[in-house]
Amino acid sequence: MVPLTSLGMPILLSAIVVFLVSSVLHMVLTYHKADYEKLPDEDKVLGALRPLRIPPGDYLFPHATSMTAMKDPAFMEKMKAGPVAFMTVRPSGAPSMGTSLVQWFVYSVLVSAVAGYVAGRALGPGADYLSVFRFAGTTAFACYAMGHMQGSIWMGRRWGATVRHTIDGFIYALFTAGVFGWLWP
Repeated sequence: MVPLTSLGMPILLSAIVVFLVSSVLHMVLTYHKADYEKLPDEDKVLGALRPLRIPPGDYLFPHATSMTAMKDPAFMEKMKAGPVAFMTVRPSGAPSMGTSLVQWFVYSVLVSAVAGYVAGRALGPGADYLSVFRFAGTTAFACYAMGHMQGSIWMGRRWGATVRHTIDGFIYALFTAGVFGWLWP
């Protein structure tokens, strides 16, 4: 067993590597451009929504407040007539890339710490590279990639976007595993 305190360097370095790799994937490669589409007649939709001053948050519409309400004929007619949507409203203005990048880095450190914890409980000091790679990589993959599938299953997110995010997660997991295998005590 390897204590988490002994894994500070691989945790931090793997998070830095993932941060850099993700920057390349999202800024240099263009395959995530297909993740979202522009609304038809976007200006008209924005003009209709703007006066409502919808606060930032996650919304589902039409929205039923209970299972009983979902059976109500009026609700069922709204569902049939559409549109049916999940919508996230962010604060107005330019997004704060700095805040998002800091959160992404903290998340990457957390994923690396979880990967280190799992590998550290399963393996001892001096474990071979491939064993460390397998435990750290599998854990990192589960953290970075598996959760995206829920969006396609429950919220109708296009599977193409989910597959692209899963590929990203696989790449992040490979780098995380490689750093842990390389720096394992």
